[in-house]
Amino acid sequence: MKLSRLTALFSLILLVMNDTTGKAADHTQISYTVTFAEAQAHYADIEMNISGLKQNALDLKMPVWTPGSYLIREFSKNVESFSAEAGGQILNAKKIRKNIWHIPTANISALKIRYRVYAFELSVRTSLIDASHAFLSSSGIFMYPAGMLHHPCTIHIIPYKDWTRVSTSLDMVNGDPFILHSPDYDILFDSPIEVGNQDVFEFEAAGVKYEVAMCGVGNYDKERLIKDMPAIVAEETAIYGENPNKRYVFIVHNTLKGGGGLEHLSSTVLGAARDNYASENGYRSFLSLVAHEHFHLWNVKRLRPVALGPFDYDNENYTTDLWIAEGFTAYYQDIIIRRTNLYPPDNYLGVLAADINYVVNQSGGKIQTLAEASYDAWIKYYRPNENSVNTNISYYNKGAVMALVFDLEIINDTHGRYSLDDVMSYMYHTYYKTKKRGYTDEEFKQGLEKFSGKNLDEFYKKYIYGLADIDYDKYLDYAGYHLTDELAGNDDPSLGILTATNNGKITVSNVGRGTAAWIDGINVNDEIIAVDNNKVSDMAAILNGKKPGDQITVSVLRDGLPLTLPVTLLKKTQIKYHIDSVPQPTPQQLEVRKKWLRLSLPDKK
Repeated sequence: MKLSRLTALFSLILLVMNDTTGKAADHTQISYTVTFAEAQAHYADIEMNISGLKQNALDLKMPVWTPGSYLIREFSKNVESFSAEAGGQILNAKKIRKNIWHIPTANISALKIRYRVYAFELSVRTSLIDASHAFLSSSGIFMYPAGMLHHPCTIHIIPYKDWTRVSTSLDMVNGDPFILHSPDYDILFDSPIEVGNQDVFEFEAAGVKYEVAMCGVGNYDKERLIKDMPAIVAEETAIYGENPNKRYVFIVHNTLKGGGGLEHLSSTVLGAARDNYASENGYRSFLSLVAHEHFHLWNVKRLRPVALGPFDYDNENYTTDLWIAEGFTAYYQDIIIRRTNLYPPDNYLGVLAADINYVVNQSGGKIQTLAEASYDAWIKYYRPNENSVNTNISYYNKGAVMALVFDLEIINDTHGRYSLDDVMSYMYHTYYKTKKRGYTDEEFKQGLEKFSGKNLDEFYKKYIYGLADIDYDKYLDYAGYHLTDELAGNDDPSLGILTATNNGKITVSNVGRGTAAWIDGINVNDEIIAVDNNKVSDMAAILNGKKPGDQITVSVLRDGLPLTLPVTLLKKTQIKYHIDSVPQPTPQQLEVRKKWLRLSLPDKK
């Protein structure tokens, strides 16, 4: 079997590569063979063959990040045993940068490169190999020749022991799932590969064939998923008027805790908690993740900020528009579930209130603007520390509430003729389909202005580039709703800390900006021993009988030394909103509500 596949591989390279690269200045051909001799130890062995070379030297690169996850991950740290040979002779290959290997190739037309990759980081954006399966996040597995990002390549997967399946959006060669073809490296790095014995089922939606690869056991109900996932696909496709794929693959990793997702051009990788499908909250959470990552096949992968493609795989790719790319997608993930009737209206309003509560309670929202949050994702969002809540705002959550604001504003001002859907469709067809490029900040603003019918300069100044508080009630009132703060009128005292308990020790994990603890000097990592000389075993009880303005003494161990701090308690400032209907919504409010929540009949609740 291995010999026949290798024969097919090289014959295909001669046929396909010559045709695909005919317009190129050279006839370079590139192929990879991936084996797993020590899968149990988390290794992939890569053999890379390059022929048709006509240059004195070749640099091989490995990306330092993966698109969709805005953090330099230094994938080359996992590479070992790199070697290059030609004609059976080992060449003097030299590493010249953290992710670049330099190979002299004067009078050499064909190279064989071998290297190993250690893969044992469980996430949707990094590779993991063990005896049960291999998940190959391509940007951390495959090197590419400098200057040849547009070259095609072929990948031959030789499975480990009893592995029988490959799941990927890459095209098979001659119907062999273990031989894959990529037209260029942007496609390869955007096409993760799952190899193992995953449970695969299929459905068709919006004229597209979908494959779902369930990796690992889980209490999922395939028949229910086959019913509900196509409904999500159909609702999202309706926004844009087309589904640009012929085939799309969901790779789902079922693990103990699960979580997260990473979008790709024609596939996505999802992390799910294996036992959560059976509860309604767990199942809806999974569908929300499905809706989020699938929505990205338009928003981000095709309709994108101009900085996000073509990619620079050596450096950060900065944009101030992740609040659109991710935040708007976070908004749509739940409104789409509502439109399919998988969320009743009250459930959806609860999810929306949770987003608003996060934004209003995150003190970092008074420090960092949405544009800054987007731009600094590379150094802040993906590298959180104990002070992040005091300095950062999530472009996911705040971007989602900004999408809500735009949606309600457009629906109200146009009397239901337009919505945010029309903006997204217009931008997709104008920039991705017609102009064949990404949009600038100003161009997306112009798209919003086109359908809102108003100039948004001042709005952007206040809410995107500024720190003004959003008047949520103004926009919710368009649909006949308002916010109610469940904690309004409370006079509860607060220290303003979060703690963690380990082996009976209570340690401070966060100190909120402007709180009593912040002002009076309690630090993260302080071990709380006593309050008012009474030993502390339960943080919830230490403020019983206290009120704002009272002074307490907090005894801590800091770096192993005792310290006593006088602290003056302040009023608890946390807000907990829920969304209620106004008592008697007007016909205009009911029409906005109907359009927004896709209600079949006006909701007079």
